[in-house]
Amino acid sequence: MRGPHNIWRLVRTGATFERTGAMAEVLEAMNAPSRLRLAARVLGWPFKMLGLKGDESLPPLVRALTALGPAYIKFGQTLATRPDVVGQELADQLRYLQDKLAPFPRAEAVAQIEAELGIRLAEAFSELSEPVAAASIAQVHQARLAETGAKVAVKVLRPGVERAFRRDVDAFHLAAQIIELLLPKSRRLRPLDVIAHFEELVEGELDLRIEAASAAEFAANTEGDEGFSLPRPVWHLSQRRVMTLGWAEGVPMGDNAALDALGIDRRELGTRVLTLFLRHALRDGFFHGDMHQGNMKVTADGGIIAFDFGIMGRIDAYTRRAYAEILFGFIRKDYRRVAEVHFEAGYVPPDRDIDDFARALRSVGEPIFGMDARYISMAKLLAYLFEVTERFGMETRTELILLQRTMVVVEGVARSLNPEINMWQVAKPVVEEYVRTHVGPQAFARDLAQTAKILSRFGPRLPRLVEDALIAQAHPKPEQTPARRVGPLGYGLAGGGLVALGVVIGAAL
Repeated sequence: MRGPHNIWRLVRTGATFERTGAMAEVLEAMNAPSRLRLAARVLGWPFKMLGLKGDESLPPLVRALTALGPAYIKFGQTLATRPDVVGQELADQLRYLQDKLAPFPRAEAVAQIEAELGIRLAEAFSELSEPVAAASIAQVHQARLAETGAKVAVKVLRPGVERAFRRDVDAFHLAAQIIELLLPKSRRLRPLDVIAHFEELVEGELDLRIEAASAAEFAANTEGDEGFSLPRPVWHLSQRRVMTLGWAEGVPMGDNAALDALGIDRRELGTRVLTLFLRHALRDGFFHGDMHQGNMKVTADGGIIAFDFGIMGRIDAYTRRAYAEILFGFIRKDYRRVAEVHFEAGYVPPDRDIDDFARALRSVGEPIFGMDARYISMAKLLAYLFEVTERFGMETRTELILLQRTMVVVEGVARSLNPEINMWQVAKPVVEEYVRTHVGPQAFARDLAQTAKILSRFGPRLPRLVEDALIAQAHPKPEQTPARRVGPLGYGLAGGGLVALGVVIGAAL
């Protein structure tokens, strides 16, 4: 339930960070200014004993996030992919959150399986192991189908996870309202819309039937992608709180030592991870929205297996085209064209100067071309991106949020495999391939054909539609302020077009 009572939840969050020692650790990792560190400690100290104690055997930040609940754990999972932002040591600690959380008892899982499927466990599975992986929302058991003996994975939601997520999201809504009230400049970032979108994502992730459908669609789209596969759902053994998938056999993507022992070329693997994500986003407009190390395995022959399809992203054809043109412009250093696409797509208000914006883009892009990724300061780059978005009045585009967030995560995964990976070189062939087929005369002809096809379907209704439109134009109604639309994708901080820029350089978090 939303309301002022959630202030207690926010106070307890800060108190938990202070009590567990996470506050000092995070401020140190982010290289926060001394005045900010002092203010945070002074404000947090009086409430210290009100914070949750957490598991003292865990490192401070992991201890705080696990104590606070699943929504906070999701945030930690994202940070785990960004050693360039939080440091390698902290990133390694946070990987614990991806699949090594404390499981709930097997007996509770069995009770849920039987209740959801409406049959006894033995009728569905001849074997069901203890939990083999546990994350913020669900845990996974290895099992064998009673009918065929095939090895499968059974995913079961945590008891009470729906209530826990809604409680956290209610507190986040209050925090966004406070931020908008106290910091008017933050309104262009649309924190309330971002939280509303996060809530929408969570609701979808808590229904495993939707995840099974996403897995089936993703499998159909990527069937021809060499070196990439995913387990298929077992539909008759999947319901809202239980899902059964084929078993994914392989080495965890985050275990570099195991990958080296198998003789896997990690440089090539990192390139393939990035390439596959870009191809899925541009070619299909449907991509895995939670592609961290805990959701991927590597087979003995170097193939990538993806799983956990609770968060999937979808972007329409026009947005994909704009996104590709922006990437292509940066690759070619055509900053004027990049700026034009931003204005054409409405990412920058029309009253701003396009030449000034192109110059600002150049000032971001040029210094990092050819620079070793290890020497790029993500903190400084992110700070400058915020300056640019504020200067040009750019608002957060909620329809691009998940695309940005996922690119940040995927780029972090690729860097964990190969710290010297060059984003520009990896993106170039994928983007050029898309531009060849979707931008230019060939794409224009295809668009016209599609438009004609749509018009033909509405042929009998066209005269009346035109007449109604002309009458409405002659007698306009009083203007109404359109409601802000929450887009179908997302998590992010920067405004619209710079989302794509942040994607290319892996700078936004």
